[in-house]
Amino acid sequence: MKANRVSGGTTKRGNSFWRRTRLNRSTWFTPESVALPHWLAQNVSNLAVSWHGTALESLQSDIYQDLARPPGEPISPSVINNLQGVVPKVLKEIRFFQKYAHHVAISDSCGEMLRDVYQIPQKRVHVVLNGVDEENFGEDLKMGVEFRSRIGVPKDGSLVLGVAGRLVRDKGHHLLFEAFPRLIKNHPDVYLVVAGSGPAGQRYRDLGPRVIVGLDLTLMEAMLSGTPVMASRFPSIKGSIMVDDEFGYMFAPNVESLLEALEQVVKDGAGRLAQRGNACRDYAISMFTATKMALAYERLFLCIKDEAFCMYP
Repeated sequence: MKANRVSGGTTKRGNSFWRRTRLNRSTWFTPESVALPHWLAQNVSNLAVSWHGTALESLQSDIYQDLARPPGEPISPSVINNLQGVVPKVLKEIRFFQKYAHHVAISDSCGEMLRDVYQIPQKRVHVVLNGVDEENFGEDLKMGVEFRSRIGVPKDGSLVLGVAGRLVRDKGHHLLFEAFPRLIKNHPDVYLVVAGSGPAGQRYRDLGPRVIVGLDLTLMEAMLSGTPVMASRFPSIKGSIMVDDEFGYMFAPNVESLLEALEQVVKDGAGRLAQRGNACRDYAISMFTATKMALAYERLFLCIKDEAFCMYP
């Protein structure tokens, strides 16, 4: 079963949500990121929780972030605190996760972690990937030409690369901004468009002319639009999105690995990239649509109500 979430996250609204639910026994669905304290949740029968990142996954992220640290730059105090506190937190999670009836993982790697490390029985772990509205994403060559003209990319530009995401350090933009100048020394007709905003936005603007666009794009949206993707070799991405080398390029979170991947993109050229883009779209239509996600959740809710529906083909 593949496709998104039931409930989850952690906010101060948890206790309020709990009080409302106790007063009204009807089913509650909320778009808020809420959570019940586990000492309350353990007394709720048939409770489903959604995990958008466990403590063990955050440890992987902290390791990658520190490995990307430039030589001579001191380790971040927040990383030190996270590394010191994560093991006790993982042990606590392993103990109280058992109290929940159903666990929804939004990536295959998270599902494996819940089963293998957190010791959740397989029948209680459901992998439901996020879905994208398939009506809003697709190939539009005319729009692409107009966009290139609007942002100032010359007509003879051989290749335009794009990166989308919040401009914060843990997104890894600094790796790209170190690798890209080295790339264009040998390939001056390659251009980079940066889409996003955030605390580091002004710092990145000061590095040189570029276009900052307030967009919120994901790898799945890019694939649904017929665009090959490039991504860090994180378990969640490798296990659920970049499941075939044909879909694009992966790199370790360091400058040399990223530069090697960028060189391969240029070497492949427009024709090969178009082939990869077609493969991306075909796969995304079969896996990452909002319709598929909704059907998966419908099946999950039936499963929660009746275990007979928990047997997936």
